[in-house]
Amino acid sequence: MTTYAPDGARRSSTSGSGHTSSGLVFALVSAAAFGLSGSLARGLLDTGWSAGAAATIRMGVAALVVAVPAALAMRGRWHRARAAGPAVVVYGILAVAGAQLCFFYAVQTLQVGVALLIEYMAPVAVVLFLWVARGERPGRLTVAGAVVAMGGLALVLGVVSGVSLDGIGVLWALGATVGAATYFLVSADDRVAVPPLALAGGGLLVGTAVLGLGGLVGVLPMTASTRDVALGDATVDWWVPVLLLGVVTAALAYVTGIAAGRRLGSRVASFVALSEVLLAVVFAWLLLGELPGPAQLVGGALVLAGVVLVKLGERGVATAAGPTVEPVPPGA
Repeated sequence: MTTYAPDGARRSSTSGSGHTSSGLVFALVSAAAFGLSGSLARGLLDTGWSAGAAATIRMGVAALVVAVPAALAMRGRWHRARAAGPAVVVYGILAVAGAQLCFFYAVQTLQVGVALLIEYMAPVAVVLFLWVARGERPGRLTVAGAVVAMGGLALVLGVVSGVSLDGIGVLWALGATVGAATYFLVSADDRVAVPPLALAGGGLLVGTAVLGLGGLVGVLPMTASTRDVALGDATVDWWVPVLLLGVVTAALAYVTGIAAGRRLGSRVASFVALSEVLLAVVFAWLLLGELPGPAQLVGGALVLAGVVLVKLGERGVATAAGPTVEPVPPGA
């Protein structure tokens, strides 16, 4: 067992610059993979797929892909499964299934950009949770980075004044915020003593079960189609985006996201993940012909500046906390 320490301190005690660099690479790979999901799903939705069916098959394919590697990663560690079980279930219900379901319901009554902006308040929610629940008060640079990044995100998503908001839709979007914040917090918690592959595999399995149950009871409409799908200038068989959604935008995205969280900590990882929105804009440009405007480019620069400020603020938290942390055991 390890002694709990603040987010930044735990990262400083177990990692150097190389660990941070690999964490940033994992975070950007995860963001790129997640960012591709919107354009691929859009192709399926345009051919008659329901959002629930697309999300369920995405999680199901991912769970199958990760199942064997996750089992192999647990060799010699199965005795830890019971202790990690509650975290895996929470991860699957809130971070995997809950975030998607809430977002799908939110966009029924809100503009997609508004719903995304509310969901991507998750990094701010992470900072507040660490402050209120764990006493990790954010520094000035962290607060400044959060403000700058949120402002940039608003520009990227094209949110303007005068947008009417539906109260129920806002509540659903806030539910998605909780799910996304849970994703970052559980992913970064190295006290969950199972490898990233096992946490991702278990969470995807639980998430698939929850989404499937939602379809069975009629809460989540399930319709699918075998029509060809248009992606950019190409037309592909329906199973091509399905496989890409499952293998790349779910399996790869969740595994690399967890690996990033354990190297960077939940605070920094959640802000780096804002690059998902920027990359989603790029993929929409390449696959759907939706060109980003000047305001989106400026917003992207602000998001990146906010991430840098948060990283600098995290370094200050780690320095203040000091190196008096019990190291994480190998393989945890």
